[in-house]
Amino acid sequence: MDETDAVLRRLRRIETLRTVAPATAVLDELRLLVPEAEAWARAEGDARAQAAVRKLREEAEGMR
Repeated sequence: MDETDAVLRRLRRIETLRTVAPATAVLDELRLLVPEAEAWARAEGDARAQAAVRKLREEAEGMR
């Protein structure tokens, strides 16, 4: 599985959990998304992808 598939799978899981799980489960998944998104941004090598991951990391750190 490549980085793109991992990120997309995690995002689908988060969307599902948002409707059926407690907020803590969603936050846990968001925290797991960060390193996967970082790997994706490195693989893409795109400045936009890297900026998006930085923003995601900042937001995830604020959800403690």
